[in-house]
Formats: sequence, C-alpha cells, structure tokens
Amino acid sequence: MLENVVLTSKKTRKKPLLDDRKIPQKEQITVHKAKVEDVEQIYRVACSVGTALKDPYKGFLIDDYLSDPDYYKEMFAKAAQELDHFYVAKKNDAVVGFLMAYPKEKLLEVDPLWLEEIVWDPDFDHESKTKNFALVGKTAIHANLTGKGIGSSLYARLIRDLKAQGIEDLFGETVISPTPNFASLAFRIKQKYSLAGIRYVNYKGRRVTDLIYHRHI
Repeated sequence: MLENVVLTSKKTRKKPLLDDRKIPQKEQITVHKAKVEDVEQIYRVACSVGTALKDPYKGFLIDDYLSDPDYYKEMFAKAAQELDHFYVAKKNDAVVGFLMAYPKEKLLEVDPLWLEEIVWDPDFDHESKTKNFALVGKTAIHANLTGKGIGSSLYARLIRDLKAQGIEDLFGETVISPTPNFASLAFRIKQKYSLAGIRYVNYKGRRVTDLIYHRHI
C-alpha cells in the first residue's frame, strides 16, 4: 500500500474544486465514517492533491486522479463499503479531507507481500510490532486547506477507534523517490513516528521508494 499525504494543475484552476472562502471558519471540523454518498467530494479532494504534478513541499498523492475519474470514484465507493477505517473530515457538510487505514488482516488481503517487501531497521523489533497493527493507506487534505489541523483530527479519530479494537501499533509510508514527499515527512515528525524500515516497489511501471514509519498508540 503506497501511503501519500498539491498543487492542482493549471487546467483545473478554471473552476476550483473547493473554495475555502465559502466555508465558515468558526465551523468545527467533524470526522465521520466515509459513505458512498461522500465519494464525489472525496474524489475532488484527491484531485486537488493527486495530479501529474507533484510538489514535494506541499505534499501529494502518488496517483494522478484526474487521469481516470470513473476508476478512482469506483475505488473510493468500494472502500467506503468495505473499510472500517475510512474517514472523512467535514466543515459545513463539505468534505475537506479523508483518511484510509487497513488493519493487518485487511492489508494482507489487498497487498499480501507488504510485510515481505520491507527492509527493516536492525534496531526495530518488527516481529513483535507487526503481530497486530494497522497501516495508514492514504491521507489527503484539500490543497486549499492544509495546515488547519484537519489531518490531526482524522488521525485522532483513527487512533481512538484502533485503541478500542486493541490495536496499538500504527504504520505509515512516505514516498522519497522518484519525488520526495517532504510535507509527509514533516507530518510524521509532528505525529511522533519513528523510522522502522524502507520498501522498494514497482508501481505502475516505475520504481517507488517508501520510508516505513511506526508509532505506538
């Protein structure tokens, strides 16, 4: 699972996907389980940070969501139906961010080789830390609304739910090649993750290198 946390291309700026000026700043961020009816707005958030242009300092999703709308909307709809840990952050009923996470059993259903592909840090006790864990698959905040605590709100809900299930180990991935995601690296530091390993994977015809981070929750 490639985790990604944006610039929209010039072609998409003619009609903003979401104008943060229309969202009352006094409105509290609320976090909910994603529903199929949220898919259109989830897709718009993904498009704002997942285009062919990758800005390492503002963060990005690895895919180009503008390239195949039907495919990605179907993917999000399926995830909303099947994932227990797929959340949306809303302001004034508008989706402004989302987070998808996979407990170990679900992760290995969709990515059976994930654990085997990691080169673990020799000082990291991966055998005990991977007995019962969850992996954050995707985190995206609308490009116009980063730095407002939305990502932290999503993570707080995820951690609360994982703890209720007895899961205390959380992993995340950050892309460092072919384009380093510096914004994601900064978020890992903010969330007090520690480096656990590195993973090399061929993704859509290119080699992608991910740093694997761990956090005890």
